[in-house]
Amino acid sequence: MAASAHKSIYAALAGNALIAITKFVAAGITGSAAMLAEGVHSLVDTGNQVLLLLGLKRSQRAPSPEFPFGHGKEVYFWCFVVAMLVFALGAGVSIYHGYHQILDGEALENVLVNYVVLGMAILFEAAAFYVAYREFSQHKGELGMMEAVKRGKDPSLFVVLFEDGAAILGLLVALAGIRLAEITGNPVYDGVASVVIGLILALTAIWLAYETQSLLIGESAATWITDEIRKVLNKSESIVSINEVATLHMGPAFILVTISVDFVQGLNSEQVKSEITRCTRQIKAVDKSVKRVFIEAERSIDHQSD
Repeated sequence: MAASAHKSIYAALAGNALIAITKFVAAGITGSAAMLAEGVHSLVDTGNQVLLLLGLKRSQRAPSPEFPFGHGKEVYFWCFVVAMLVFALGAGVSIYHGYHQILDGEALENVLVNYVVLGMAILFEAAAFYVAYREFSQHKGELGMMEAVKRGKDPSLFVVLFEDGAAILGLLVALAGIRLAEITGNPVYDGVASVVIGLILALTAIWLAYETQSLLIGESAATWITDEIRKVLNKSESIVSINEVATLHMGPAFILVTISVDFVQGLNSEQVKSEITRCTRQIKAVDKSVKRVFIEAERSIDHQSD
């Protein structure tokens, strides 16, 4: 797993833990539902960073007889859990408290405390977002952001990026809601801001879950990797035709390849074995993520008899 993913996660973890404490203190002093929602938001984000680090660590465990292809997919599972926590805890609690603030909320007190805390939080989240975006940009290359996320096989990179993005947006909403509540003296604006923050978290969670579920189920390698594998096979004079090339990501940096090809007639077992060994070596050289290659040797005459 890339160290860059750890870097952005550790940065977000440290900051979110500190900011969560200050937000809860500010919410207790001022009675702001929006600030309480932001505190829950930061607390959930802190827990999410811990789960991402847990997933990254567990995904690096060595293969075993029970898990012969390793534990690389664990990072996908924990990223999916993160999305569910954002939805259930972050969004649920924010909407719940916002609803009650709208119904019977009281006027905010000591509002300046909220402004100080929100200002500090915005500065930190912007810095954390910059770190995450810089690391993400190094991996996405020339691809657009959405295309890179769609093609990306390491969700820990874009989960942190979009969590930080949602955090900044939530902070701006909280700031607007608290300011309107102060100007008008009406706490409804504060409650509405809390509900909006909850909706932002819900949409973020749904989107993260959608992007992660295909990797969790079993997503194929990038198209260019499959194309390069086919080029290797097409160059072989011993292969008549390619029946199938199937790839599967067993983790962000572990691609399993299964191949079915027809060999020319007249080759003995040693010749077939030698050619399979040569092709396997070249296929693994296509990308460092290709770890296991299985080639099924067939003959075209066998298909004709079917």
